[in-house]
Amino acid sequence: MSATESATARPRASRLKLSIGAAVVLGLVVLSAAVGLGIVRGQTQPVQTVQTEVAGGEESAVGGEIYVHVLGQVENPGLYLLDVDARVVDALSAAGGTLDDADLQAVNLARPLSDGEQLLVPAIGEPVDTGGAAQHSDGLVNLNSADQAALEALPRIGPALAQRIIEWREKNGRFQAVEDLLAVSGIGEKLLAGLQDLVRV
Repeated sequence: MSATESATARPRASRLKLSIGAAVVLGLVVLSAAVGLGIVRGQTQPVQTVQTEVAGGEESAVGGEIYVHVLGQVENPGLYLLDVDARVVDALSAAGGTLDDADLQAVNLARPLSDGEQLLVPAIGEPVDTGGAAQHSDGLVNLNSADQAALEALPRIGPALAQRIIEWREKNGRFQAVEDLLAVSGIGEKLLAGLQDLVRV
């Protein structure tokens, strides 16, 4: 190789080394930027939402659900979250079923439940409070849980009309408002006006 060719080759080799070095540095910069961006993005990702559980393993209420306190002769007494159209049999099932000495003759398994209700399953031979489950601390009779006797205790509600209220409830589900009583045959505006301050849903 001549002196001229050797002199020309040296700058080319230097430029080639410089280009490789620049490419490596550029690659490292891009990689660092990508890693940094990934870390920032990771920090701003939303945390996974976990729904809170209540007694009985039910998920927290989102809507259309009721709380029922189950007591007495059941496997697991406690507070349960049930569907809004749940009945007594559903509450007992959520509580793990009844004990051997439970008096199921004293409990209407088909009765619809209401929000905030306390359901007591008595033992065989234990005295039963016929109106306790239907009447709340405010003294009002709950149209969704009242039995025949509790309804008949209301003014101008006789056995036949009380039975029609129960039948309407069993056929159509829960009363959503006191005014729904107007859908029951035999109850008009005048009778409803006399009941509005005595009942609730």
